[in-house]
Amino acid sequence: MSDNMRIGLLIRRFRQEKKLTVIQLAEQAELSAPYVSQLEHGKASPSIATLRRIAVALDVHIVEFFADELIKEPIILPKNKWTKISLPGWNASVNQMVRMVGHKRMQPFYTTIPPGGGSEEEYSHAGEEFGFVLEGELTLKIGKEVHILTENTACYFSSLTPHSWQNETDQPVKLIWVVTPPAW
Repeated sequence: MSDNMRIGLLIRRFRQEKKLTVIQLAEQAELSAPYVSQLEHGKASPSIATLRRIAVALDVHIVEFFADELIKEPIILPKNKWTKISLPGWNASVNQMVRMVGHKRMQPFYTTIPPGGGSEEEYSHAGEEFGFVLEGELTLKIGKEVHILTENTACYFSSLTPHSWQNETDQPVKLIWVVTPPAW
């Protein structure tokens, strides 16, 4: 199945779950109804900006358009089914540990940060975050405070406070990170 067809099927599925017509979705996303129909039928290739507008209108996260399969959310999701997330400015391997986040209240990640890796700069957003270090040592900056998280250490903080994270060691850091509400 082509990427356009897969994305189109997801748009249609999310639209139908919201009980919206093509015209209603088009109006909310500020697109033409014929264009939305073309997208749903895999006959057009949407830009990231267009997918963002559609995601906002459908109240889903843009990452859901890039899921590997059109499946119902499983209760058990093995590691080989996690979705790899790539974020600009982040030097880390980030894997979403659930298939879809559209109707969830939290978004869990399994993250590996190589030596010298981390977030490029401080950032903030609505919500809260929880982290648990499985291996290694993570430097976490929250506001003006610097915290060193070692193996089997957890953290919990408001995402509204500017924060950043870095692996300042010569060993990889592996951790579970949970964001609420889902951010991507």
